[in-house]
Amino acid sequence: MKNSEIVKISGLVKKFPMAGGFFTALDKIDLTFGEGEFAGFVGPSGSGKTTMLNIIGSLDTPSEGNAIVLDNDINQLSSHKAALLRRKHLGFIFQTYNLLPVYTVFENVEFPLLLLRMSASQRKKAVLDALEWVGLSDKVKSRPAQLSGGECQRVAIARAMVKKPLLVLADEPTANLDSDNSHHILKTMEKLNKDLLTTFIFATHDDKVIRYLRRKISLRDGKVTADEIVKN
Repeated sequence: MKNSEIVKISGLVKKFPMAGGFFTALDKIDLTFGEGEFAGFVGPSGSGKTTMLNIIGSLDTPSEGNAIVLDNDINQLSSHKAALLRRKHLGFIFQTYNLLPVYTVFENVEFPLLLLRMSASQRKKAVLDALEWVGLSDKVKSRPAQLSGGECQRVAIARAMVKKPLLVLADEPTANLDSDNSHHILKTMEKLNKDLLTTFIFATHDDKVIRYLRRKISLRDGKVTADEIVKN
């Protein structure tokens, strides 16, 4: 793993309006992530895991403090520049897959590339490479309704990885999968992390995911209670 800094979070606070006051979802967080990490925010529901991912992914902004992602200050980004950051350098994997039902597997994975300046031949190669990474080369013409839950999540991983992003954010990616599919998905992400040096940051309370993490950051009530390197 290289040591170049991907994410730097300093004094981060996130508050949400609530019943005439404010609810503090994140309270004075300081964290740094380097290139090639396979890390995760762990903790119970309501601990701030998804809020952290949303800020790192430029889907939300801090109330106080700073989040620097790939040399971009999230607080200073316009909505247009935040969209460009996500489009070029970030990949997202959600528990609900978010596949487009009328599109084939190929078209779902190709979709992020349509926003980039790539020729049709470049897009085709990138999509086929991504589907080979996740073991779905034989499903290019299938639609989501014809796939199992595990296959749908692998399509979602291929879609997240097709542009070879520097950072992938995965929010409870195995929540809807059984143990066997979860293991396959996590092994796939682990291999992509090692082969491409993509940084992965998870939000999870799933023990199956936690066992794969090489760094575990525990959150409770919006605070970091532990930050430990895990020897797998």
